[in-house]
Amino acid sequence: MVTIVETIILCIVFFLLCYLGTGTDEKNLKSYSSYPNEVQSRVNEIAYYQGHFKENNKAAAFAANFVLFLVLLYPFGLFIREKDFWHNFLALSIMGQGLNFFDLFVIDLLWWRNTKRIRFTKIPEKEYYQNPRKHIEAFGRALIMYLLVALIDGFLLTLF
Repeated sequence: MVTIVETIILCIVFFLLCYLGTGTDEKNLKSYSSYPNEVQSRVNEIAYYQGHFKENNKAAAFAANFVLFLVLLYPFGLFIREKDFWHNFLALSIMGQGLNFFDLFVIDLLWWRNTKRIRFTKIPEKEYYQNPRKHIEAFGRALIMYLLVALIDGFLLTLF
């Protein structure tokens, strides 16, 4: 039960961070790499946006997120910790993958693709934002990342 409550808390906080991290062109350009190719092409064509965004290296982003969630999920694991590695690993996997599924289905596919907050002022047409490919690719990378986080944090929780 604690694992479910912690997962819900993580999902709420993550959604709030996504919500607060959008709403203006300046904020939205920070997530330039996560936009569909159709939007990126249009952003590249508009002089107003030139020099205000950078493309992120996927390996560097993966490493940064890996370290972030390795550190973030460990304290959550302290509340469910047992001496059994498999218990710790499963609980952390539920939290990480639960957040990953929430991110894909609720944030990316339901909210992100339909909200006006993520649209650039010079590209207001909804149809440019509908391609889910980048979101699904990110989901696949996160599956691996959360598995590794659960393995390492599960092991560390078993040790201490």
